[in-house]
Amino acid sequence: MSDSRDAEYQSSSFRDQLATIREGLSGSPVRRALLWLAFGILAVVVATSYGQILLNRWNQPFYDALQRRDLPQFLQQLVVFAAIAGGLLALNIGQQWLNQRFRLHLREALTLDLIDQWMKPGRAFRVAHAGAIGVNPDQRMQQDAGHLSDLSTDLGQGLLQSVILLVSFVGVLWELSSGFVFHIGGHAVAIPGYMVWAAFLYAGTASWLSWLVGRPLIRLNSERYAREANLRSSMVRVNEHVDAVALARGEAGERRRLETDLGSLLSAMLRIYTAQINLAWVTDTYGWITVVAPILVAAPVYFAGDISFGGLMMAVGAFNQVHSSLRWFVNNIGSIADWRATLMRVADFRLALGEAEQLHGQERRIEFTENADGRMTFDSLEIVSPGGCTRLRDEHAAIRPGEHVLVTGDPSAGKTLFFRAVAGLWPWGTGRIGMPAGQSPVFVPRTPYFAPGTLREVLDGSDGDKPPRDDDLKALLAEVGLERLSGSLDRTARWDHELSEDEQRILAFVSVALRQPDWVVIDEALDTFDGATAKRVLAMFAKHLPKAAILNIGRGQHNYEFFPRTLDIVKDTSGKALGPARIRAGAVEPPPPQERRRA
Repeated sequence: MSDSRDAEYQSSSFRDQLATIREGLSGSPVRRALLWLAFGILAVVVATSYGQILLNRWNQPFYDALQRRDLPQFLQQLVVFAAIAGGLLALNIGQQWLNQRFRLHLREALTLDLIDQWMKPGRAFRVAHAGAIGVNPDQRMQQDAGHLSDLSTDLGQGLLQSVILLVSFVGVLWELSSGFVFHIGGHAVAIPGYMVWAAFLYAGTASWLSWLVGRPLIRLNSERYAREANLRSSMVRVNEHVDAVALARGEAGERRRLETDLGSLLSAMLRIYTAQINLAWVTDTYGWITVVAPILVAAPVYFAGDISFGGLMMAVGAFNQVHSSLRWFVNNIGSIADWRATLMRVADFRLALGEAEQLHGQERRIEFTENADGRMTFDSLEIVSPGGCTRLRDEHAAIRPGEHVLVTGDPSAGKTLFFRAVAGLWPWGTGRIGMPAGQSPVFVPRTPYFAPGTLREVLDGSDGDKPPRDDDLKALLAEVGLERLSGSLDRTARWDHELSEDEQRILAFVSVALRQPDWVVIDEALDTFDGATAKRVLAMFAKHLPKAAILNIGRGQHNYEFFPRTLDIVKDTSGKALGPARIRAGAVEPPPPQERRRA
């Protein structure tokens, strides 16, 4: 069946990305903990900056004592250094502890928010059909969210520390520069804040060059993460279908596809490494010049005899503090590019989740109503998809309570599309679907869903209100030929892996019988059974759901007069097709079809 994966993309802006992340964090249950940790980090960074100021002041008496060869003063300054260093050590350990806790809670907040948005009713299904933004959501919520938390914590704390150090030392460096006088041609020239301006000019030039050379890393990192996701998705797909691959002798073909995905990833990584080498030429050159830059800046004043050696080292220390704060951007340009790429993937995914309800917003939608007489009705129903229009042959159809109806059609008619429309998952089209008022139909897809847990939990649909008795469970399992599972009711297993596909569908029908619904809608789940199994399942329905209306969408080869009435689905190729979706979030091009994970 065709879907709406061929979406049109409009990448979100940086402002929108920050806004959606802020929105997610503002409603997080750990928001208060994050705020307290942020306040603690701020207090520790301020205290550390004060310690750095004390350490910088310590430079002058220490180096002056060395210059005078004053041993008692030298030893006294060592004691002062030990006290300052001990305090800074304790602050650094405390800052590391706060950093780790903040990182942990930030990841918790981001991941919980994404899971909450993704698991809203019907949203995961719609995003899965929204194109490349819906491919591999597991990586965006697990790996990308974790990486974003780590980068945000490290970069944010580093930026905060740099800003506070800059504010703390700019005044110190300006004051130290006040005594700098240059003697040019017999004239004394004083430049207010000379070393401050030199630090800003030096760091500003390096930052501009680093951004110019490193900016392509944002796009390259985003591309790399997409290729990583494609490779992992391909490996997961092979692992999930390993039996079919082995039986079809498809190992060679799958190996070629995996090698192609790996080659695509390696090419993306090679482009990143090339960009990083280009960036290293700038940052490493800048780093080596920095070793002597502050001394070169202050050397003319020192050689003129206007400052002592201790004063020179104190000025150099203050220059290095100001300069290290200003060069935060240069030192972190690679991490900033990585952060921007990761932010783009996480924020765009969250934006897409929020806009899932507006997917194909320009298209008309099927109207849903409730029928007070308890019937399910279809009036002028047309369901549109990229492959065309699916509709019932009868313009008006009604199903009464307790009625058994078979809905059938050609293989390409769109039976699953009709099932999804009735379930409310596929809203695009025209006409009206009337649901029985006050009723919640049970929908049985072709591939059943079993949450991890015991067999009892898999079968129990009572939500804990009135759990079924063991005798009832065992009797139902015996009725459908699965009595061998009667002793496994309290065993935890991956039932979707341990049981065959037919056995999983039988368990799904047993669960339906236990829930006792008044309406059941089935999507081709009966078509895969052999005649004997189908008879047992239908006999169970007749015994345990005698008054339920059952709508079976499928081929109906095992009817056995259980479904006396038939409705036909037809494909109207001349009808209107669903246009491409327009979503704002999508930072990379849609991957080719073979790289997409089937929703």
